[in-house]
Parts: sequence; C-alpha cells; structure tokens
Amino acid sequence: MATGEAGEAAIAAIVEGRHGDPFAVLGPHGGVLRAFVPGAETLHADGIALTLRHPAGFFEGAVPGPGHRWLTATRGHESWVEPDPYAFGPTLGPLDDHLLVEGTHHALAERLGAHPITHEGEAGWRFAVWAPHAQRVSLVGDFNLWDGRRHPMRKRLDSGLWEIFIPGLHAGAAYKYELRRHDGVVLPLKADPYGFAAELRPGTASRLAAPAHDWADAAWRPKPHRGQPMSVYEVHPTSWKRHWDDRFWNWDELAADLIPYVLDLGFTHIELMPVMEHPLDMSWGYQTIGLHAPTARLGEPAGLKRFIDAAHQAGLGVLLDWVPAHFPKDAHGLAMFDGGPLYEHADPQRGAHPDWGTAIYDYGRPEVLAFLAANALFWLREYHADGLRVDAVSSMIRLDYSRGPGEWTPNEFGGNENLDAVAFLRRVNALARAHAPATLMIAEDATDRPGISRPPEEGGLGFHMKWNMGWMNDTLRYMALDPLARSHQHQLMNFSIVYAWNEDFILPLSHDEVVHGKGTLVGRMPGDTWQRFANLRAYYGFMWGHPGKKLLFMGQEFAPWREWSETRELDWWLLAYAPHRGVRDLVRELNRLHRAEPALHQLDHSPAGFAWIDADDAQHSTFSWLRFAADGAPVAVISNFTPVPRTGRLIGLPQAGMWEEILNTDAWAFGGSGVVNGTITAEAKPAFGFPASAQVTLPPLATIYLKPRTRGAENAKG
Repeated sequence: MATGEAGEAAIAAIVEGRHGDPFAVLGPHGGVLRAFVPGAETLHADGIALTLRHPAGFFEGAVPGPGHRWLTATRGHESWVEPDPYAFGPTLGPLDDHLLVEGTHHALAERLGAHPITHEGEAGWRFAVWAPHAQRVSLVGDFNLWDGRRHPMRKRLDSGLWEIFIPGLHAGAAYKYELRRHDGVVLPLKADPYGFAAELRPGTASRLAAPAHDWADAAWRPKPHRGQPMSVYEVHPTSWKRHWDDRFWNWDELAADLIPYVLDLGFTHIELMPVMEHPLDMSWGYQTIGLHAPTARLGEPAGLKRFIDAAHQAGLGVLLDWVPAHFPKDAHGLAMFDGGPLYEHADPQRGAHPDWGTAIYDYGRPEVLAFLAANALFWLREYHADGLRVDAVSSMIRLDYSRGPGEWTPNEFGGNENLDAVAFLRRVNALARAHAPATLMIAEDATDRPGISRPPEEGGLGFHMKWNMGWMNDTLRYMALDPLARSHQHQLMNFSIVYAWNEDFILPLSHDEVVHGKGTLVGRMPGDTWQRFANLRAYYGFMWGHPGKKLLFMGQEFAPWREWSETRELDWWLLAYAPHRGVRDLVRELNRLHRAEPALHQLDHSPAGFAWIDADDAQHSTFSWLRFAADGAPVAVISNFTPVPRTGRLIGLPQAGMWEEILNTDAWAFGGSGVVNGTITAEAKPAFGFPASAQVTLPPLATIYLKPRTRGAENAKG
C-alpha cells in the first residue's frame, strides 16, 4: 500500500456504511484526497483525476493542497458537481460539548438541528444531533437519495454530538438521520429532534427551514398577569374553520379571521393547542414529535410568526400549549433514539405512561433537561409567544400517576413526588423568568400539591398561574344537576373560595370538557331547551364573577349542540339562531365588563378583593358575593340556579345609595325572559354584616351584577 493510501478495511467500512469516524478517512489528508461518491465512474477535484479504489465509488488521489471544496463526477454521458463535506472543519466547539453535558446549554436550538451558515467561506447548512451511543450517524435526504453511506457525520467524543456541514443545499429539502446502533443494527430513520420544519403527515421527514420574519410587534408590551384582566380563547387551529372542501386554513387565513373575531368578543389572549408537529390528528397535538417545528398542516413555519405578530399588533397575547410530559413512541421520533433509552427514562416505571402508550422524558438527565429547557425558550424568544401552558403537570410530578401498588417506586424520601420532574419544572420556569421576563408559564395540574404558582424558595414550582381543575369539576357537576337537587350539593359551588388564593388560578372550561362523550356545555345543562341556555348563561355569569382568570374553549361562546371533533370545523351555522347568538353576545359583554370593571380583575389574586354576601342559601340555590377593586369600588354578583324568579330578595351591600344592574344574563338581548332590575336603592340598614341593604329581583336561572351608580359614599367591606 502506497504512503497515505487508505487501508482495505477502512475503505470497506466506508463503502458499507460502518465507519464511525469518516473524517479520519475521507477528505484531504496530507496531500491525499479521499471521497466516496456512489455510482460515479470518474471523480475530479480541482481538475485532478482521482483513482477509483473501490467499484462502489471510493476514490483517492494526490492533490496539491487542501483548497478544494467541490467534486466533479461522471457516469457514462452524465456528469454532476457536488460538495465535499469532508473538506471542512468542525462547526461546533468545546463549549457546546461542555454546556450540553452539564445541562446548561440554553441556546441548543441555535446550535443543533439544521442551520444555514457560511463556514470557511462557503454557504451551506450545518447539521448537528445528539446520539452518544450510536456507532455511526449519517445525514440522509433528498440530496443524497437517502443513502446512509453518503454523508456519515463527525462525532464529538466529549458530548456524543454528531455534526456535518454541507454546502449547496436548499430550503425545503427533506432529511432525516440514519443511526447505526452500537451492535451494528441500522435503526429506522429518525426525524431531527431540532428540525424547524416537517413534512405533512403521513410524511415524517424534517425539512430544511430558516423561518425568518421581520417582526413588527415592538410596541407590544404584555402586562403582568396580577391586577390585569385576562380572558383566554382556547383554539384548535385546524378545526376552528375549514375550507368548503375540508382543507385546513393556513396561518395567514386564520390571522385574517380568527384575530378580529377574538378581538370582537373581548378576549385578551388566544391559547393555541399544540402547534408543534405531531403524526396523529386524533392526538390534537399532544403527542408531539417535532418539538421545534410548527405543524405543516397550517403551512410554512414563518406563517406562525406572522400570526403571532398580527395578534400582537392587534393587542392580543398568544399562549402556546407545550408538552414536556410525554412523547409518542413512533419509530421516527425520540423513542429509543440511538438504540436504547436516551430521551426517555430507562426505568419502565418512570419512562412509560401506562394510560397513553407514550414514553416519559428522563428529567434528571442533564442533556434531556437542556433539550427541553432550550425548547421552551425557543418558543418564547424565536416565536414571540407570550407564554406556555404546560400540559399534564400532574403526570410529571407524581411517580404513582395512573399506577397501582407495586407499579411505582417511592423517591429517596419515601414519597410519591418525582423529584427530577420538580427540579426540571423549577429550572424551566426560572429560565423563562430570566430570559423572557414578560411571558407567562401556566400549569395544567390536577394534584393538591401546594405552591404550583409559588416561587421555589417558598417550596413552589415557579409557575405564574395554574388551571383550577377543582373549580371546573365541582361547578360542572353542580350545573348538570336538576335544579331540584342542587340544594343538596350547594358546596360544589362555594367550596372553591376556600382555596381560591392558594394559587394564582385560571378558571378553565377547556377542550377536555367537550370531548370523549361529555357532550357540550349547553348539552350538559338540565331542563328544556330554554332552561339549558339559561343555565349556561347563568353559569358563565357566575364564572366571570368568580375570582380568577378565565378560559373558554372555542365554540362554547355560542353553545354548540354537537361535541367538538378535530375532524370538522365548528358549527358556525348555529349563529343564525337567536339563542346561540344570545350566548355569544353575553360572552362579549362579560369580557367587556371583565376589562372595564377593576373590581372584576384587579384583586382576583387576593382575598382582599372578595367577600361573601350569602354563601349558604342552599334552600334557594342562590349565591351572592362582592368583588372589590384596589380602591374599594365594589361589584355585587348574585346567581339564582333555580327556574323560579325571586322578588324582594334581601342582600347586604357595602354602601347605601343607587345601584345599577350592569349585567343580567336573563335579559332579552341574551335570549332570556327579561326579568330585570334596572336600578335599585340600597338603604343604610345593615344586613349580612354589611352597613347597607337592598331588595332585588333574582331572575330565573340567571346571574346579575350590580354596582354603585356613584361612589360618593365611603366603601366598607363586611
């Protein structure tokens, strides 16, 4: 063998796709150039012909220097030019290795995945992926006929990262990674965990994308959640509206229609169910595979940036659902990524969900922690999201979630708390506060663990807010009861005030309440058609008068009869009918009052903003309370959950004088029977612990709001 020539074993390993260190063989080495171009009969570098050493396309030859970057190949009458990736040095550095292994690399999305860069004077794409246990990782795609022998990558031994730089590629090209397991088995092709775009299902490849956008939302200044009105419209983007032939709308079409609609109804935020790429429509996005890629169902990734930008310019915040609780086991995803547990926990008791058939992240592994934390920051910074609603926190922090005796192992202190998940959530929330301080982190959590929305130094998880699942479950149970039975379950409606300020709560009526046979909200109400609508209107009035932010799932603002399905658009035709328009108009008015009346939002995080008038009138199924603004200005809220109008009802009030009815869910305008109060006079006669009182009429199945016509008298709380 001549000096500098590759050995037969090395050539065979390259040709057969077995070599774990291709840069040690291919590319320029001391005046000798080696290249593998399958199918080529001749190969030239800088006009110099290389010698064919293996008929599969392995070439070698002397070259005057390392300056070559492109190869010219021929086969018969065909010729082509292609780059030589092995002529380029590394694009990552030791700091990337160190921070990844340490779990503190907060800019992984800027370093891993596929990025267009100029490297050593050439424009191309840098690829990087983490697969520490793989024997060999190759980049495959449209550009190399999905041949895993063509572009094996360079392994960084200190971290298990693999990288390669390839000039000449173009945005839109499909690609994956081919991994050879430690025992030589070639795994099914994997999508890029950091891919920024993806094929539309059933395709599963990543796509080269650099979704640039010239942001115009510099004037957007989201306000802190405390003391501010917040009413969220939850949206499943592919089923809000569709084209006549059932095609999905794209982001620009949604921006043109959804944003004005939400503004008209007075919501402050849109919450998007997961828009990250997912293989199965029926998962609604909650079984995410492409954590960095907006779903191709709605068009190019830059379309989501345009949507969020348009929302901000219109004065709307945008929240994204984020799913670090689990991931599907599809072969092209993260599961067993390099041949064994990598992103998932190796212990089946902690690495798999028995209910969902999905895997669970290893929250204690530094590289996985870095992957997830950097992904959260990616959506907050790269896409300008105003916050993340973290799905299924309950399943993350409990080791015994959906597991019986013997199916879980206690933590080191003998408890059922997943200490790794708790530390991970605290870390992510702290990073969000530090790197995206104006954004919100919101937990969907159904446990009774205290401090979900409290700082870690107080034993909390550091979220800003938590969904109030207890309020939702209790009140929906109550509302489904026949009014004659409600007096026996009175506590279902007033119990939430006992813990209302333990957390900063959002009151959610989400998609989960209108699927899987639960029907719709109006469909769960008892009575005839009129009573169903009246019950729903009274319930919405109760909800908007209750302390806490608000969330309503799309469509429930006009009371559809059919349960929501991801397979079709909402039943917009129902708005041709007055009862449905009445509910929609009520929601609009509730949102207007929520914003306009400081008493209805300013102190919803503090017991100083609330006082019962009468919490215990179980006999008549009524509830009455006061909300207070920071300056003491009150609004009285009274709900009657029986179909019987009640006249001359005595209530206590904090001040005498004229009070006006600013909301009545029984008003004609909303589809009610028109039993209204107009204005009432409160006299200086103490009642229910307050210095004044008045007699009011309570409409059937209705909620009313009262406020002083003037604020001349001194406000006093009972």
